[in-house]
Amino acid sequence: MDAESEAGSGHHAGGPVRAAVVVGALGVVFGDIGTSPIYTLQTVFNPEDPHPVPVSTGNVYGVVSLIFWSVMIIVTLTYVSLVMRVSNDGEGGVMALIAMLRRWGGADKRRIAGMLALAGLFGAALFFGDSMITPAISVLSAVEGIKIVQPGLHDLVVPLTAVIIVLLFSFQRRGTAAVGRLFGPIMIAWFVAIGTLGVVGIGHHPQILRALSPTYAIGFLSGHFAIAFFSLAAIVLAVTGAEALYADMGHFGRRAITRGWLLLVLPACVLSYLGQGALILEDRSAVSSPFFLLAPGWARLPMVLLATAATVIAAQAVITGAYSVANQAAQLGYLPRVRIAHTSESEIGQIYVPWINWLLMISVLTLVFAFRSSAALAYAYGMAVVATITITATLFFYLARKRWRAPKWLIVAGASVLISLDLLFLAANLTKIAHGAWLPLLIGLTAFTVMTTWQRGRQLVTRERARAEGSLRTFIDQLRDRKPPLTRVPGTAVFLNRGKQTAPLALRANVDHNHALHQQILIVSVETSPVPHLRGARRIQVDDLGYAGDGIIYVTVRFGYMDTPDVPSALRLLKPAQTEGSISLDKASYYLSKIELTRGSAPTMAQWRKRLFIATSYITADAAEFLGLPRDRTVIMGSRIEV
Repeated sequence: MDAESEAGSGHHAGGPVRAAVVVGALGVVFGDIGTSPIYTLQTVFNPEDPHPVPVSTGNVYGVVSLIFWSVMIIVTLTYVSLVMRVSNDGEGGVMALIAMLRRWGGADKRRIAGMLALAGLFGAALFFGDSMITPAISVLSAVEGIKIVQPGLHDLVVPLTAVIIVLLFSFQRRGTAAVGRLFGPIMIAWFVAIGTLGVVGIGHHPQILRALSPTYAIGFLSGHFAIAFFSLAAIVLAVTGAEALYADMGHFGRRAITRGWLLLVLPACVLSYLGQGALILEDRSAVSSPFFLLAPGWARLPMVLLATAATVIAAQAVITGAYSVANQAAQLGYLPRVRIAHTSESEIGQIYVPWINWLLMISVLTLVFAFRSSAALAYAYGMAVVATITITATLFFYLARKRWRAPKWLIVAGASVLISLDLLFLAANLTKIAHGAWLPLLIGLTAFTVMTTWQRGRQLVTRERARAEGSLRTFIDQLRDRKPPLTRVPGTAVFLNRGKQTAPLALRANVDHNHALHQQILIVSVETSPVPHLRGARRIQVDDLGYAGDGIIYVTVRFGYMDTPDVPSALRLLKPAQTEGSISLDKASYYLSKIELTRGSAPTMAQWRKRLFIATSYITADAAEFLGLPRDRTVIMGSRIEV
């Protein structure tokens, strides 16, 4: 499976893992899961919870044991050991799994693959909800530490959180590499600090190490199921960020993320949970804020400052993942193409998406001012995480069976254990629907509706365009048989088209109005392949459309879904023998057809979905800019289509 999925994975295939890449991954990928110790145990034992967990010796051992084994099974086993081995040419995340389902969903299994792809799309939609909630709860939980140091500063928590979030999102344009270089050393200091404090706490009550035995987790679930079941809704907070590890895999590679997790992040988090459990056993009043109270008095203010920096990095993990998911969704046709800035010349997966960045910032600020505390947001947080984890695991096992032919008994055994655990967490979070878990579901459902509506609308527009454009072959035949023949003018014209079946509207309009053709005509369609990157000759395919020597050729230009489309650069790969003579791309004119969408009366979609589709189309990036066309030599010709 590993060799199959990672073959040709671009910049992460083979070779040693550089320490700088691991440090960068620590600064971008692990912020979310690495800051979970701040609020997980505090939330489990929150007395204001609608289903509170009583503080007792047995419950503390059971909860700490459940946290440890949940992290080991969901993060270390499911994600790091299994799911992250499945990459789409180096890229990870739910959208990469959807791309693989689309590529490998044969006729006999297309219906099942299609249903799973829809489930995966909902998982991607939930990840957008996670990307909004994580920055809010993470930064709030850290800044709330100032109440432990100085209770009189309570009123400053929300304003300080808002300022930090605005600064974080404003810094995104600098790129992932710059963010990683800045944040990596901070996260190393963070993990060393929380691990050290955990060791100190364990030293005061070393019996807490017994919680590493699974018997305590199993005993807590079986002996006190009514309490343990509801506690799972908070325990799942310990694995928040697992999906970000997978979604960010294209930025740093699986091996760098795996090493960072196993060598530093996992040990530090486990020691912190054990230390907090030991503290609660010594002083039950410490449940109010066990993370910060684990530090001695003199170290609490520095820990608040370090925690604030670390939670900013937690936000970074999901922000980076959201960029990647949005880009892949646009390339696969689930969202309109938006402006994307690649922020690294050496790491192709490192991108910045301005529209997503500012949408997330507004959403995060809204959540901060609406909920005003991490405790209030905690009820909402787990739902998006566990639903995405469940969907990801399901897609993984399907692909493992259908694509890599893993033994059926192994798939059934593995899926039964891992997905059953995920479903248990999901059921526990469903009990929090009325207390805030509705929020990520609402965000996810909204994003899912936008993506499925955009996909359906694109299908309708494509069909209407095909009707208006007519057959390309027939059009070429008509040009050849035309009497008198059209005047041919010097130069090269490039007409962008959707595919080989239909004639470009701009070319038809040019013939009808100008009664002339350029000496060299390239009809170019741009396709997105379900692989992240394509190189060299694989990008270009040429067809003379049945007539050699007429100066009209059809060129298919292919890009990977993580590539930045650049049509002029791709056309430079053409050789004179392919283009029926030399072409002058430096002076070529580029022609685009611009479509104005209007709402029609045909029952193709519900009227509200038509309005949503047209409204979504307004955020589409400029086609000339998106395709890398020279602005001063691009001609745009308009037409209107009803949906």
